[in-house]
Amino acid sequence: MNEINSFPQTLTIAGTDSGGGAGVMADMKTMQECGVFSTAVIVAVTAQNTIGVQDFQALSPKMINQQFDSLADDFNIKACKTGMLADAEHVELVYDNLKKYDFGPFVLDPVMIAKGGAQLISDEGIKLIKTKLIALATLVTPNIPEAEALADMKIHDQADMLDAARKIQTLGAKNVLIKGGHGDSDVVRDLVLLESGEDLWMESPRVHTVRTHGTGDTISSAIVSRLALGDEMKDAILFGKKFVEAAIKNTIQVGHGHGPLNHWAYNKEMISHGI
Repeated sequence: MNEINSFPQTLTIAGTDSGGGAGVMADMKTMQECGVFSTAVIVAVTAQNTIGVQDFQALSPKMINQQFDSLADDFNIKACKTGMLADAEHVELVYDNLKKYDFGPFVLDPVMIAKGGAQLISDEGIKLIKTKLIALATLVTPNIPEAEALADMKIHDQADMLDAARKIQTLGAKNVLIKGGHGDSDVVRDLVLLESGEDLWMESPRVHTVRTHGTGDTISSAIVSRLALGDEMKDAILFGKKFVEAAIKNTIQVGHGHGPLNHWAYNKEMISHGI
């Protein structure tokens, strides 16, 4: 008989997406495809589809704390991540629980600013992410606007991205991944700054599609999965890039707006190549 709790287990701490493309739904789909067992702490619930968010409700502190307690009592979680955390109060709640429980390496996806520039959390929430939550992070994965907010600077080129990553590292995050998916250049360049000081660039051809809803959730979840499986950080990040690239490239036609990724594309590609 296999030892109890020997199977790799992960945790996502985020909001739901009733449209299935982002948030906890994208996280758990990705984790399943990556071969780990996923658990979840739901911070907020959204009424949402590919066209937009129609309604939103954050869960009570009591319910959030109870979810953390329940998972800690029963599971052997090897890596965890956060996504959308609703507001400052809920950032504080998550911080307190991650200090209380050891859920392994922590990947912080700082869902603060949308691709179009809209702020997704209050100024106080952003402040708490910068001053408290990020200090717990094994890896932080901002997009360009989020990196600008964390580093308190504008990013115009690759040199600025590296400068921002170094500034973000001084906030306490051991490793930094700045996602370069903004803009319309033919090549997407993501920057990785590792705890060792090593930096590397990941490049991929841009896929011109509106079906990219949940990209940040997906790459962070793939990384968490590989960390739970025992990968070193660099290898986990490189895998995450390949996973999300396949999910964007092999589109599925779902919804009338900003459609979701194809979360099973990577494994189908591997099968088709006999891997």
